[in-house]
Amino acid sequence: MKKHNFSAGPCILPQSVLQKASEAVTNFNGLDLSLVEISHRSKDFVDVMENARELVLEHLNLQNQGYKALFLHGGASLEFLMVAYNLLEKKAAYLNTGTWADKSIKEAKLFGEIDIVGSSKDANFNYIPKNYTIPSDVDYFHCTSNNTIFGTQMQEFPETNVPLVCDMSSDIFSRVLDFSKFDLIYAGAQKNMGPSGTTLVIVKEDILGKVSRTIPSMLDYQTHISKDSMFNTPAVFPIYVSMLTLEWLKENGGISEIEKINNAKAKLLYTEIDRNPLFNGFVANAEDRSKMNATFSLANDSLKDTFDASWKAAGINGLNGHRSVGGYRASMYNALPLESVQVLVDVMQDLEKKS
Repeated sequence: MKKHNFSAGPCILPQSVLQKASEAVTNFNGLDLSLVEISHRSKDFVDVMENARELVLEHLNLQNQGYKALFLHGGASLEFLMVAYNLLEKKAAYLNTGTWADKSIKEAKLFGEIDIVGSSKDANFNYIPKNYTIPSDVDYFHCTSNNTIFGTQMQEFPETNVPLVCDMSSDIFSRVLDFSKFDLIYAGAQKNMGPSGTTLVIVKEDILGKVSRTIPSMLDYQTHISKDSMFNTPAVFPIYVSMLTLEWLKENGGISEIEKINNAKAKLLYTEIDRNPLFNGFVANAEDRSKMNATFSLANDSLKDTFDASWKAAGINGLNGHRSVGGYRASMYNALPLESVQVLVDVMQDLEKKS
């Protein structure tokens, strides 16, 4: 029986996608060749790349608006550097909402002055800062939409006249937003899109080419745009699986339909966390809670062994919290069915009955 996979990333992917991907590994497009051994310059893979990039813009309603979708290497961690390399001339504004935002700030400081306009570091990142002001003289504003470790998520994004950059690694394609508000979005694939190994970047071309420094070819977004994400050998398998996942999303009604399911999953679990006296939510403010990553702990640590044995016996995987926080983390990405969340809730309720 397939496990109920609550892993934070790499995480659950649709079963139909995994089936198609496994077939492509042995025989891709009836070529009697594996996907991972054909030329990335062949028509068969070029079609994959073009389809994947088109699907990205289609899902985000960004076609014909000056945006390019790129599949690059290095994960979101390299994007922390690339964003600043390409956009930061003198000063940038950052919102610090968690570990990954903190890391992005560290990289950006290599290139210029960083104004941290808001931070929840004082409370171990258990809330999203509000009422901050973005200076008008910065080169861009950077934020992280969802914080996997701490279980917080931005529900609103600021109105600003400077370029808006967002790390959406863990909630892209999960909810309807006005994506045209953003000038650059990046996301590691290993949450809602595919396996690790490729990184999605959506960038509005007119924000590029404005810094005075010379940018190394491999780190220059304009290089990758000019070569259609083929400047060097792309990560063929992760891009193919990402394309399949984007097709699966389209077949299932797109972002608007998956958002309804995601809302139902989050409501089911958070209702139980709030109701059950044996559990405490990490994020107290409901408005700041992530619909992708619900973080919680036991009110009584003496129940840990019993609870751990119970959820493992129920076929649940990946529920332990991040090592820096502890407790538990239920990651409910797009491919996780509502039924899996119900299994977890049943285990939580059963623990209450037996205690």
